[in-house]
Amino acid sequence: MLATYAGHTDHVFALAWSPSGRFIASGGRDGTVQIWHPQTGQCLRTFQGEHRYLLSLAWSPDARYIASGCTAGIIHVWEVGTGRIITTYRGHVRFVRCIAWTSGGRYIASGGDYGDSTVQIWEPFSGQLIYTYRVQYRIFSVAWSPDNTAIASADFNGTVQLWNAFSGDPILVYREHTGPIYAVSWSPDGRAVVSGGQDATGRLWSSASGKTLQTYRGHTQPIKTLSWSPDSAYVASGSDDSTVQVWSALTGELTARYTGHKTWVRALAWSPHNNWIASAANKEVHLWQP
Repeated sequence: MLATYAGHTDHVFALAWSPSGRFIASGGRDGTVQIWHPQTGQCLRTFQGEHRYLLSLAWSPDARYIASGCTAGIIHVWEVGTGRIITTYRGHVRFVRCIAWTSGGRYIASGGDYGDSTVQIWEPFSGQLIYTYRVQYRIFSVAWSPDNTAIASADFNGTVQLWNAFSGDPILVYREHTGPIYAVSWSPDGRAVVSGGQDATGRLWSSASGKTLQTYRGHTQPIKTLSWSPDSAYVASGSDDSTVQVWSALTGELTARYTGHKTWVRALAWSPHNNWIASAANKEVHLWQP
């Protein structure tokens, strides 16, 4: 382990590296977003708006903004340099479980869990709603395709659905898991999607055909979070079994297993330009090399 960050006073549920890899944003049940330096552990900024329990956050591609969502259904878009809230989005009713920006920063996709069950596409600076997807029950995770045309959304009913982000037209439905799916992530090269859930498996599958390419079996409890290496060669998975496991994406070989956490792992993020992983359990974020 390279470092431990312990700035939060309650469980950390969300992590995101800045696009440059210089900083990490973390958020959780204490209602705060904290931006800190990964090597020194120095907290540079703390944001706290109307959030109750904070569930999700995402950094804009230009590193100027952070979007954060909470159990009350409120999303704030923060200006990182000033701490100013530039947009408050109230399109969800409850539980904003997941947030993702397009690679160009023009749109945000956000997903609602229990009591909401929608994916909403909207403009981050005006708050204008572009499209609402109402097909699934309880959305746990959303991911944009690298070309920003499609969404992968994972739900309680055990499906990942790929659909046109602006019309809702279906592309394909993946049904190989045997329970709720808590995490989904599109590979940086756009060729594959990885998903993980209640059945404790990670599954790699083709974004073109839906064919399963690999199944990762090593966790003993549900997988709650996933992250790709920047080169699409590896997948990291975090679980209720308190471990983070790193897999060769195509061969399924387990290449690393991190056991530094003492309780369930709720968030992890692979750094964009080097071989560091940040993972969160309880009130701590650990930084380590696979």
